[in-house]
Amino acid sequence: MPTKRILLDNIRSAHNVGSVFRSADAAGVDKVYLVGPTPTPVDRFGRVQSEIAKTSLGATDSVAWEHIGTPDSESVSDALACIAKLKKAGFTIVAVEQAEGSVSLYDFHLPSRVLYIVGSETDGVHKELLDVSDCILEIPMLGTKESLNVSVASGIVLFAR
Repeated sequence: MPTKRILLDNIRSAHNVGSVFRSADAAGVDKVYLVGPTPTPVDRFGRVQSEIAKTSLGATDSVAWEHIGTPDSESVSDALACIAKLKKAGFTIVAVEQAEGSVSLYDFHLPSRVLYIVGSETDGVHKELLDVSDCILEIPMLGTKESLNVSVASGIVLFAR
């Protein structure tokens, strides 16, 4: 079974974070990285974030997580350092984004160790993170909408085979 991890690049919605945790648990993800202002399951005062707890249905207790950077910064350099460590450990870095040169989900072959990167609801994955990714993965859109909610997109790619 492949080792799967996911990095949330400046996600703003606690509901989206909780939903990603729930999908991560279901898909066998072993760690979630929360970058910059991305809400964490427990705040700096040790209080449980109720919106994340509600949507994750306890998945924050079964999936390891780590906060990268600081809440008052987009923490791109910290995310890049995390990615560099994971690359050194043999992870393939896969950004989920609509971009030139992206690979369709239908043509994607799941590596044995993968870190997925999903970006903020408004701006997507930071360009600097796209630049160091081994692959940019795109979910084909067949309807009139150009994108999916970040938690939905995460759930789809986490179940890719």
